[in-house]
Amino acid sequence: MDKEIRNAIQRATQAARALLEEEFREQLEGTYDIHLNGDVAVAPGSHLSEAETVIRSKLVDAVVHKQSKGSSAAEAVRTHLREAAFTMLNRFVALKMLEARGLVQECVSRGEDSSGFKEFAALAPGLVGVEDRGYRLYIETLFDEMSQEVRVLFDHRDSASLLWPRRQALFELLAILNAPELADVWAQDETIGWVYQYYNDPEERKRMRKASAAPRNSRELAVRNQFFTPRYVVEFLTDNTLGRIWYEMTQGQTRLADQCRYLVRRPTEIFLKEGEAPPSEPDNQQSEIDNPKSQEELLREPVHIPHRPVKDPREIRLLDPACGSMHFGLYAFDLFEAIYEEAWDKGLCPALQEAYPGKDDYLRDVPRLIIEHNIHGVDIDSRAVQIAGLSLWLRAQKTWRDTAAAERPRIRRSNIVCAEPMPGEKDMLAEFVGRLGTTAEGKVVGQLVELVWDRMQLAGEAGSLLKIDEEIADAIADARKAWDRLREHRLDVLPGMEGLFGPQQGEFRFDVAGIRRHAFWEDVEQRVLDALRDQCR
Repeated sequence: MDKEIRNAIQRATQAARALLEEEFREQLEGTYDIHLNGDVAVAPGSHLSEAETVIRSKLVDAVVHKQSKGSSAAEAVRTHLREAAFTMLNRFVALKMLEARGLVQECVSRGEDSSGFKEFAALAPGLVGVEDRGYRLYIETLFDEMSQEVRVLFDHRDSASLLWPRRQALFELLAILNAPELADVWAQDETIGWVYQYYNDPEERKRMRKASAAPRNSRELAVRNQFFTPRYVVEFLTDNTLGRIWYEMTQGQTRLADQCRYLVRRPTEIFLKEGEAPPSEPDNQQSEIDNPKSQEELLREPVHIPHRPVKDPREIRLLDPACGSMHFGLYAFDLFEAIYEEAWDKGLCPALQEAYPGKDDYLRDVPRLIIEHNIHGVDIDSRAVQIAGLSLWLRAQKTWRDTAAAERPRIRRSNIVCAEPMPGEKDMLAEFVGRLGTTAEGKVVGQLVELVWDRMQLAGEAGSLLKIDEEIADAIADARKAWDRLREHRLDVLPGMEGLFGPQQGEFRFDVAGIRRHAFWEDVEQRVLDALRDQCR
């Protein structure tokens, strides 16, 4: 994609952002009495309809929820405004890309004159009396259909979906996206990534850097580090991680040896068999000092590769801890497709042959398997998570289109998540912990959950660097040590005198005095994880 095309995408993205943010600002302040300075009217105005009153209530709840994570009232309102604007833009960009690939009928390229909407309106003639003849309903129906597979972007339950551009603003948005100079970009896979990068105003980035040498919050961290990783870097890192793993599993007998052009190999690699140890090296330290070998000689020396057993491809995981628009994942998708096909052709995973009646059925399901099992991503920017989810879904559609698949398996989940703080409302936490029970064991689980909840407030800045699993393990180890000390003391003193000597419960951060079972410590970590998982669903 040349610079002229990228500049056109940048201009369109910035224009769409300005349009949507101004439109939604006017709605928040003028209609719903929610102001950018943080002032929120105590009660809804009498000018609101019943439906608008419900929307306002949800908007206020969304703002309050953001405040509970540590934002000021003004920042909470501005954050919601930004989220509403970029979510709406990302959805319409997605529709343009779907149109270009023939995955949906024409729906936005000619607005209310689009063929898809005309067909929809013909099936529901009663919509003629509606102000926009049902165009919003039609588009939202498409969003709901897409949410079945790309929920991270199209989920109607997202509070960012509460606002909708009014008629004039909607027409202006469509005019921006349908500009002639952008006609060819929507069919290109990288367009969505450039929309992601160009959404932020370069002047805003300059102001952030002028105000502080280091990012001051999660948003600044995302905005100031939002650039495409060069393609050769993506390929080098992926070739020598995912590619190298499969290369070693197949002992070099894989087409990835040619497909991964940056894969680092030695000319004299020797793959060891299972249980085989490399030969011991002679002690030639002094000789090597006196007569050092050249780089060419070192390169020709044999290298013994430890045995790596072949895995079911569904068990090979790739995690991008700062995934952005999923640049690494899209390249990894290509490698995973090769891995899955080789696993079938070479009979490396009998479970796969047992699961499918034939190779054609198997290959048709591979794109779904890759998204549901193999590629994982984390980012602190919710925009990135939306776009990464869409990018992977579009990549799967490309394979099905290229192979003329008559049936496209439904993708029921993806593994792209936004690293964000736990909800900060204290009453919500108290209610949650209370449901874990009032027994001694329930109280300790609750205390561990509170500790994780507190640590998760850093998730927006630390992202995948926050090692919650280690935090939980360390906390459980501390609680177990306290329990062991109390238990040893009880065995050393006469009954009834435990409270007179030795450690007291008040010395410890966890209320472990009532724990009676050794087995509790074996499953407490899983109980904490299950409790957090249930709460976050």
